[in-house]
Amino acid sequence: MTGLLDHLRTHKTPARLLLTLRALVRTDSLWLVVLAVLIGLLAGGAVSLMTKATFLVHQILAPGHSRLSGLQHITPLHALLVPIFGGLLLGLWNLALTRQRHRPVDPIEANALHGGRMNLKDSLIVAGQTVLSNGCGASIGLEAGFSQIGAAFGSRIGRNLRMHRADIRLLVGCGAAGAIGAAFDAPLAGAFYAFELVIGSYAFPLLAPVACASLCALAVVHLAGANLPELSLILPQTIPPLAYPFLILLGIATAFIGVGLMKSVTLTESLFRRILPPLWLRPAVGGLLVGLLALISPSVLSSGHMAMREGLIMPPTLWLAIGLLLLKALASTISIGSGFRGGLFFASLYLGVLTGAAFTGLTAPLLSLPITLCTVAGMCALATTIIGGPFTMILLALETTHSANMTAAVALAAITSSLTTRRIFGYSFTTWRFHLRGENIRSGVDVGWMRTLTVGQMMRTQVDTLLAETPVAQARTAFTGRAPRYIVVLDRQHHCMGLVEYAQVQSMITPANQPLQNLLPPDSMVLAPEDSLSRALAAFERTGLPALAVTDTDHNVLGILSERYVLRRYAEELERTRRELAGEKHRR
Repeated sequence: MTGLLDHLRTHKTPARLLLTLRALVRTDSLWLVVLAVLIGLLAGGAVSLMTKATFLVHQILAPGHSRLSGLQHITPLHALLVPIFGGLLLGLWNLALTRQRHRPVDPIEANALHGGRMNLKDSLIVAGQTVLSNGCGASIGLEAGFSQIGAAFGSRIGRNLRMHRADIRLLVGCGAAGAIGAAFDAPLAGAFYAFELVIGSYAFPLLAPVACASLCALAVVHLAGANLPELSLILPQTIPPLAYPFLILLGIATAFIGVGLMKSVTLTESLFRRILPPLWLRPAVGGLLVGLLALISPSVLSSGHMAMREGLIMPPTLWLAIGLLLLKALASTISIGSGFRGGLFFASLYLGVLTGAAFTGLTAPLLSLPITLCTVAGMCALATTIIGGPFTMILLALETTHSANMTAAVALAAITSSLTTRRIFGYSFTTWRFHLRGENIRSGVDVGWMRTLTVGQMMRTQVDTLLAETPVAQARTAFTGRAPRYIVVLDRQHHCMGLVEYAQVQSMITPANQPLQNLLPPDSMVLAPEDSLSRALAAFERTGLPALAVTDTDHNVLGILSERYVLRRYAEELERTRRELAGEKHRR
């Protein structure tokens, strides 16, 4: 599809068709659904292709097996050499990309800061590195690559059709929804993954395109045979009333484990940077360490998807669950910390199952809890901490168990985990990574306009100036026939010293013989034309002044910006964002 759009854009005659498509999409929301279906098909195809490619690489590590974490035994030579070799390949790949000045933008960052703009080539690289990392046994999931490529398809199609910012953001969400829905065989969870994390809000008009994309992607995966058989669990008929307080405790426990895991990744990254300065060598060393852990238990390899399924069907005993939990957490921390490409979503599901199994054993002297209830609740609660999407995980529980009673109980643990994480930490794994880079992003809600709207775009260029030594009496008569609101005060080199209000100049209590420089506020400061709206607001709050001068690097006056105008533009942009969040943009 993206190739077709490129062809239409670069050839003169079919450009009319491209214009027609663009007009249809902009005037009728039904065509957005059509595009969402197409994006879902592309996302499903990408998930199928990446899954099969990963299985093919797994054959090298464990011939005859396509799911590494389900292995009971593994050849020591394969367990050590394949992760090392895969890590070395990834390190050399990263070394070849060091000339690339920009880093890939993920779907959440794209929607939050860049209006949904993603680079398809960069996303293909991310997808390829994710397949290589997971394929060679690194203890991370494929979900980062899945959502990256699915969202990039949506972004590319929206940009080629020159769609509105809100529409492109929606299509990015459709791509991510399709990828996650297809990966987990859970279209509702995929849709709410997009709403909670990528788009940043839920609105009824957005449901049709996002849900259609998720369903179509799932259909492609089923047709391609890349899905796993349906999970058959032995579920409790009823939930004991006393189980609910214990589920709250489980939610709190998973929150602390999840936060500890996220901080451990950061600590491991810093250790690798100190011990191994060569960037290209870190994944190979990480692969060696993961391989050594795999000699203890192969379940630490790859995403842990098969091990998670086995843990739900036949939960491990208390001490085995604790041991596997420590091994898997250590393997995932090393994998990401050493530079392997992937996410913690898949891994957190298996870690949650182990946490639930261990919790059942620990609480057995107090109350005999249904172990399936605890494993499913632990799975969803820990994943809620990691990804920050409680409704996504609640719906995943519903689509996994097909039980309303179980889902209600799991919801309690997931919501408790979410509240606890917000209280003690305040970040998901993705937003924590943004925070470490200095980005204040908490979701996919569009805040990029605060950076793109600059002082230079908002300032008034018509400026009234006077020299600093000008007496007040002369300033009162300098502007005959009009009364400027502000006067910019200049030194003898015509550099800006600040500004004064004309009303203060005209005030009868102001001595007529004193120079204008005596009227300058003590905390006077200036803005630069490239300053963002948020920085301008911070400057007004800090100084308490109603207006500030805008200057270049040589302190030459370029214009004036008033706080009143900034607040008005801020309110207008907030209203636009509110309308987009409410889906009013798509009610056509």
